[in-house]
Parts: sequence; structure tokens; C-alpha cells
Amino acid sequence: MDGNGSVFGPRPVLLGHRGCGRGVVAGHEENSLASFLAAAAAGVDWVEVDVRRTADDTLVVAHNPAAPDGAFYADLTGAEAEARGTLRLDHLLEALPTAVGVDFDVKTSMEDATRTRPLSTMGRLAATARRTAKTRPTLISSFDAGALDIAKELAPDVPRGLLTWLEFPIDQAVAAAAHLDVQVLAPHWGSLHAKEEDEAALLRPLDYVVDTVHASGREFLAWCPTLKFARTLLAAGVDALCVNNVPKAVATLTPTPA
Repeated sequence: MDGNGSVFGPRPVLLGHRGCGRGVVAGHEENSLASFLAAAAAGVDWVEVDVRRTADDTLVVAHNPAAPDGAFYADLTGAEAEARGTLRLDHLLEALPTAVGVDFDVKTSMEDATRTRPLSTMGRLAATARRTAKTRPTLISSFDAGALDIAKELAPDVPRGLLTWLEFPIDQAVAAAAHLDVQVLAPHWGSLHAKEEDEAALLRPLDYVVDTVHASGREFLAWCPTLKFARTLLAAGVDALCVNNVPKAVATLTPTPA
């Protein structure tokens, strides 16, 4: 957090989704070291980093539970994951400029159900998150409310964010974030607009949603909006956007100095 207790600071910030963006962006594969370094070079404020653990407790950067060849990370050693081209989290943190904030998107595995809290994926990340927060802006986010509770216990000084999936009802998301004791609500942009005309009548105006999140003492991070809707979100007062195609998003959404 900054000196005023804010996670993202006084202006809206951009987070690079999986580095430079989902898939291949500017020639860089998502969640690769080159993708994260390219995002930093493009001027992004933060990067969003998917975190998983291997069978020998190595933390790796991967969105899916299995590698492209079908092997589950929970069944691989760190060396086996690296041999498949998977980036180790410690290697990313060593290479990433310290001015760039890190949002650890913690991916709970099914195997965490048989582990104690300190030995879960979140439990293993806690020490890394505490160290990281001493040198750069840091956030722990997850779709798993249980993981966020573990983060509160084991890394209490690191801000936490509740991620909500695709079209998860925004009214429930706002209330849940307030009562889960997290600092950030991070809904997918699909929760923030109506697809059908009759759905619009069931949604509060976007300004009202953002204002309610702020009134509850939380910050608002919307993830993966289109660039067109990103402008609408910024006008509504969101604190941060997790974006795909970082070079284009930075060029389009960053204000031009007067």
C-alpha cells in the first residue's frame, strides 16, 4: 500500500494480464518472462501473475492447472515444470523492475483440500508475498475466499483482492468483498454490463456500483474489459484495470501530459 493506505494510489492504474496479455501479444507468450518484461517496458503500472505450486512446493507462473502436454503441475516437480517452459515465480520477481507492482492471482488446486492451511498454495506463497511487499506494490488476489482467509492469517500486511468470475452477480460481489475483509474487489467486466435489454433493468448504474465499493472502504479493479468499455470504467471512477494487449492499452488509456 502507499503511504495513504491505498493499494493502487491516487490515479487509475493498468495491470498487464498474464504479462502483456492473454495468449500471444507482441510476439510474447502469456506468462513468459519476455511477456512480463515487455509489459514493464511498455509502461504498465502492475502485472497480474498467475501462481501455482508443484509437487515439490515450487511456485510457478501458470494459468491452467496442467501444462500444454496435459501434465498437472500438482504432479510435477519444479524442474519438470521448467523443462516444459513454465516460468518460476522467483525468477520472475528477480527480473521484474521493482517499480512494477505485482498482483499474485493465486490458483488453488484440488490437492489443497488435503493440506493444512500453511501447506496450501496460498500458504506457500505467503512468505514470498511478505518479502515482495517490502520492495514493490503488492496485492494477493484469488477467486478462492478460503485462500484469501489464509492470506489474511499468514500475510496480514499484504492487501487482498476478491476476484469474481465472468458474469458473477455484481451485487453479491460488492457485498461479499465488504464482509470478507479484503481491500480490493476485482470483478470481470462481464458482471458490469447487460447483454440483453431486460437485464439492464436488473443492474444498478455503473457509477452507483463503483461508488458503493468505495463507500465500503474498498478499491475497484475491473479485469479484461474491451478498450471501449475500459474508458467507461475509468469515467466511472474505478481504481485499476487489468488489461490484455498492454502496448495498445497503455497507448489508448494513459492520459497525455498537458
